[in-house]
Amino acid sequence: MQKFVGTGVALITPFNEDKSIDFDGLERLVNYQIDNGINYLVVLGTTGEPATLSKEEKEAVKKKIIEVNNGRLPLVLGIGGNNTAAVVNEIQTTDLTNFDAILSVSPYYNKPTQEGIYQHFKAVAAATDKSIIVYNVPGRTSSNMAPETIVRLANDCNNIIAVKEAAGDMVQAMKIIQQKPKDFLVISGDDMVTLPMVLAGGAGVISVIGEGLPKEFSTMVQLGLEGKNEEAYKIHYQVADSIDMIFAEGNPAGIKSMLQTLEICSDEVRLPLVKASEKLQKEIANFVQNL
Repeated sequence: MQKFVGTGVALITPFNEDKSIDFDGLERLVNYQIDNGINYLVVLGTTGEPATLSKEEKEAVKKKIIEVNNGRLPLVLGIGGNNTAAVVNEIQTTDLTNFDAILSVSPYYNKPTQEGIYQHFKAVAAATDKSIIVYNVPGRTSSNMAPETIVRLANDCNNIIAVKEAAGDMVQAMKIIQQKPKDFLVISGDDMVTLPMVLAGGAGVISVIGEGLPKEFSTMVQLGLEGKNEEAYKIHYQVADSIDMIFAEGNPAGIKSMLQTLEICSDEVRLPLVKASEKLQKEIANFVQNL
């Protein structure tokens, strides 16, 4: 699964002022990633605001990204939820021809036990031959996937090939790296700890800041993978403040503000999310201009 080693980005869904999808902005966004060294694209992850998109809009977003990408980078599709039967049905009824893997979040709100999480992903894995990246993000789901559960899934399900680990816990990440099967990938889902995770044996990142700073962030990750610690940390500390900024008032409001500064798309989001405050917008703009 070398195609998922390096830097992936969780694509936003650009909106026009009337909140309709901005397909021209989406085209500019995809090309910006490809032109600046990103290794793969994640479609309709949390950053893409899929909870506020209709089924028809999701299909239109997928179609546009597939068309613009034109086979240049691997594509990962977000399909997850807290109703196992519904997730299985969506996987089985979705045309996955143009996608290399599925990113599936651990069930949220229900707060299942570790056995419940295991059985959920076992059912998801059995629903498809596609590679699956499980996504652990306790800050959004209210439950943590224990290292033992992740390693158990990695050993028991051949097509569960990676975890996007976003617990923000380096000790947990290192436990997974220590115990995982040889070819299983531990991918950072937390931009701030991406470099330490890579240097500890991680495979890279599925990033948000990488969408705004693709050249810098993908270079940092590549240097980390090559063991060039000093050069990699130099870039890390150059971009670190911007990571705090883009998450200060929620995702994707912050990264959309950065992308507006870069003239790729507007900073429009859909309720219940709101735009970044004027103060934060200025801070982000100043950072981009100074970088």
